[in-house]
Amino acid sequence: MDRPHYILLPVSPLFIALTVIVAFMLNLLPWGALPGIPDFVALALIFWSIHQPRKVGIGIAFFMGLMMDVHNASLLGQHALGYTLLSYFAIMIHRRVLWFGVLTQALHVLPLLVVMQTVELVIQSMVSGKLPGWSFYLSSLVTTLAWPFVSWLLLAPQRRAVNRDDTRPI
Repeated sequence: MDRPHYILLPVSPLFIALTVIVAFMLNLLPWGALPGIPDFVALALIFWSIHQPRKVGIGIAFFMGLMMDVHNASLLGQHALGYTLLSYFAIMIHRRVLWFGVLTQALHVLPLLVVMQTVELVIQSMVSGKLPGWSFYLSSLVTTLAWPFVSWLLLAPQRRAVNRDDTRPI
């Protein structure tokens, strides 16, 4: 264990809500049909399901999935099922993932994203009868590559100051 473990400050529920809303707004941008655009809502849901499983869980994932279904005008419940499974599996492995560094955490996040996209792919192919091809999974890879930066960014408000103040007890 070469890396130090820092004690993080408690996270504000308002900050969690703000990050999920910002992630949803980023998904609303008109990216078009560009392959490899990360799913920001999925990334935020995985992060908070791993770091704060009691505050962000399956219910919020289901709601955000319904919001994405309405936005994409896709089959109602397609993203909701994918995000629900994503949140469930992230909560299931959250204790193990927190023991690793961010690069190894990214390797744990990749299968979660692939499972989510596979569920959405199966539902899309059952409804439309078309398969989009392997470039469909490029989004999972790009989202996984964004994990270290997003993890650093979302944990920044919780980190303590490096210079300890002797007047504070902790």
